[in-house]
Amino acid sequence: MVKEIVERIDSQQLSDALSERYLSYAVSTIVSRALPDVRDGLKPVHRRILYSMLRQKLSPNAAFRKCATVVGDVLGHYHPHGDSSVYDAMVRLAQDFSVRYPLIDGQGNFGNIDGDPQAAYRYTESKMTDAAMLIMEGLDEDSVDMMPNFDGTTMEPVVMPGAFPNLLANGGMGIAVGMATNIPTHNVAEVCDALTLVVDRPDATTAQIMKKMVGPDFPTGGILIDSFDTIVKNYDTGRGAFRIRARWEIEELERGSYQVAITEIPYGIVKSKLVEQIATLIDAKKLPLVDDIVDESTTDVRIVITPKTRNIPADKMMAHLFAMTDLEYKFNMNFNVIDSNGAPRVMPIGDVLREFVAHQKSVLLRRTNWRLTNIARRLEILGGLLVVYLNLDRVIEIIRTEDDAKSVLISEFNLTEIQVEAILNTRLRSLRKLEEMEIKREDAALREEQRQLQELMASEDMQNGQLKAWFADIKKRYDKKTTLGRRRTTWSEQTEEVVVDADEFIEKEPLTIILSNMGWIRAAKGHMDLNSLDLKFKEGDELQFAFHAMSTDKINLFASGGKMFTLAANELPSARGFGESVRMMADIGADETIVCAFVLDVNAKYLVVGRHGAGFIVSGDNCLAQTRNGKQVMNVDTKNPAVMCVPVTGDMVAMSGSNDKLLIFAASEIPQMSRGKGVILQKYNADRTYVLDVMFFDAADGFGWTTGRGTTKMSDWKPWVAKRASQGRTVPVGFPRNGKFGK
Repeated sequence: MVKEIVERIDSQQLSDALSERYLSYAVSTIVSRALPDVRDGLKPVHRRILYSMLRQKLSPNAAFRKCATVVGDVLGHYHPHGDSSVYDAMVRLAQDFSVRYPLIDGQGNFGNIDGDPQAAYRYTESKMTDAAMLIMEGLDEDSVDMMPNFDGTTMEPVVMPGAFPNLLANGGMGIAVGMATNIPTHNVAEVCDALTLVVDRPDATTAQIMKKMVGPDFPTGGILIDSFDTIVKNYDTGRGAFRIRARWEIEELERGSYQVAITEIPYGIVKSKLVEQIATLIDAKKLPLVDDIVDESTTDVRIVITPKTRNIPADKMMAHLFAMTDLEYKFNMNFNVIDSNGAPRVMPIGDVLREFVAHQKSVLLRRTNWRLTNIARRLEILGGLLVVYLNLDRVIEIIRTEDDAKSVLISEFNLTEIQVEAILNTRLRSLRKLEEMEIKREDAALREEQRQLQELMASEDMQNGQLKAWFADIKKRYDKKTTLGRRRTTWSEQTEEVVVDADEFIEKEPLTIILSNMGWIRAAKGHMDLNSLDLKFKEGDELQFAFHAMSTDKINLFASGGKMFTLAANELPSARGFGESVRMMADIGADETIVCAFVLDVNAKYLVVGRHGAGFIVSGDNCLAQTRNGKQVMNVDTKNPAVMCVPVTGDMVAMSGSNDKLLIFAASEIPQMSRGKGVILQKYNADRTYVLDVMFFDAADGFGWTTGRGTTKMSDWKPWVAKRASQGRTVPVGFPRNGKFGK
């Protein structure tokens, strides 16, 4: 027994086995789950939901039925996956904020734009909408191929036949293996115009097509602000991004004040999270132009934003909000769909429309063939019935007297099996002169319809005319003048961006910036006396830096890691408590120390110095950090960290080191750099010696130092003057023992 099992084992490389099985999984995910079909715009789960509802006769005129019934039927007959996957897909088709033209009419809680979840399917009810019926129109006329369901007990459509352009109308999104799709929604009336253009001119350019349908039309509205060239480029490649802004209006209040009401938000944004995002930024003082936000939404979106003062222009406040929040959002389009050959690919808009037109032409020909077959069968039956009326007595006699009346009728009157069956099934009440006239009239009408359909099959122009008639009918149903058909997303190309400098709206007031040794920072209102500060600190902490600033200033911190960090003075915590840790505001490493804190002057120049006497001059604008990650200015290592940042205020530089040497040299000898390690400023003989202090002064004013006893001026400081990178001379008599030049 064991030997037989061993003989049946197939040896295979693990890598080959994994590759083969993963490829099968990937193809199944792409084709059977994640990507919509270009012909009907539906994923398999959506197609099966609609077909199941059609089988259950849940038309728009029918009564609502529990969603649990639909989900159960879909799982049992067509889609052997989890019930949540089916119900979630069903809910999306019913949400008027997710799809432009809902395919399911839901009754109950189907979620909302605030992100609240839907109720369980045992509580909700549904039926189909007119759009869903249009997608399946002609399904019972052999218009598309049918395939067996997963267990072979019934059949389901491979694709839906209807002329409703669902892929473009309702868009779609999905994530497969190694690829994804994200298709925006569009206005059906405009799509029908574009389809008509493609029918007449299959080689129409993307620019010509986009003059018929100018970009997306999202269910939540908003304003499309991209240029026409950008829109054309996106649709020409099948990929690109659209900038969508919220729609807003100014509401005048008493005493010249105003507020802004937002009535539409970008597609895909959860309203409650958007309001929370703006409120958080207001609390963090990152929206200095905004005072408050209130969500007054009911069934319609209404978010009220109040400016700080009535003097702030509304357009500048909104421009700042657009830059900082999701009130302006980028929709990343990716037209990755399953084409008519069953292969996934990214398609430009022209190919999407041409594939849909080709599918509709195929549906038209199949429906016409189906109708011609039925007409031929009916004409055959009518021909047999006419024989009855012409030979009524003989037919009755044969039926009454012959044992095998069917064979006798076939041989005597040269009838077919179908004709004889129709004769034998004819009721006695139909055997009257009036019925004979009706049959002849029906026969004539059918022959005329047959002639017209045969002409349609033979004429491509007539086929194109029929397609355009279908598109015109759909356009009429969803005309832009109707509530559902009106365009919601308007196009308003932004030719000029509003430049916002939020600092100009910050109220200018004096502050005293206080930073402790442990990195706790705060800002006290007013310019306090720095020589008599009475401040409380956490246990074991003490004052490190204190200096005056204005609320409009930028405060720079220079860390031992060589990075500059920039904080807004108006966003610093108040001095009522101990403040906040700067490491919560900037990404300063735990092993780094703050070696300098100062008011940044972008027009000034600063000397940055390393522990062992290397340094360079950097411009103030190069010290401005735009993010909390900071800006690397000086390259350092563990043995030579940054220790000093001194503003350039004179033409001479004085440096003192732990080797008790003083060196004075011209500031012009120091190079200006944007980033680097710098050059040697004062030379030290051993690694254990290091710089103690640096000071700039003007040669005309002379050199000296300041201690608690006052300022000492040297009458002759020239002996200490030498070239940069010299060691210097022993410090003069009376020089401070700590090696510091003082204030």
